[in-house]
Amino acid sequence: MKPVKVLIVDDEIEFATTLAERLRLRGYDAKAVYCAEDTFAIAKSDTPDILLLDLRMPGMSGLEILMTVREFAPNIKVILLTGHIDLEEKIEGIRISNFDYLMKPVDINELTEKIDKAVGKQSNVG
Repeated sequence: MKPVKVLIVDDEIEFATTLAERLRLRGYDAKAVYCAEDTFAIAKSDTPDILLLDLRMPGMSGLEILMTVREFAPNIKVILLTGHIDLEEKIEGIRISNFDYLMKPVDINELTEKIDKAVGKQSNVG
C-alpha cells in the first residue's frame, strides 16, 4: 500500500518542516510548503491525499487558499490548523473543507488519527 500523501501549508517554516519530518517517520509521504503559490503548484501536479492548512497566513488566508484548491482538487481532504480560536473562521473552514481542524501546537498522535480517519483507514499509531 502506498503511503498517504500529506501537504503541510504553513508560513511558520520550522513548524511545517518539523511536522513533515515527524509524519515521514510515521510512514506518511509528507511535504511542507510555506505560501499559496507553492501550495497550488504541488496540489495541481501531485495532488496530496491530505492538505494540512494553517488558517492564518500572510497574503492569502488559509480559507482563500482552500477555496482555490477546491476549484481544481475538489476531493482533497483538509485538516485546518490554527493557533488562534476564531469561532466564525473555524465554522466556515469546517464547512468548506468538510473535514476537521486542530489547534497548534499539534499533538502528533491526534493528527495521525485525524489523517487516517480522513482517508478512511485504520490509524498508523501503534
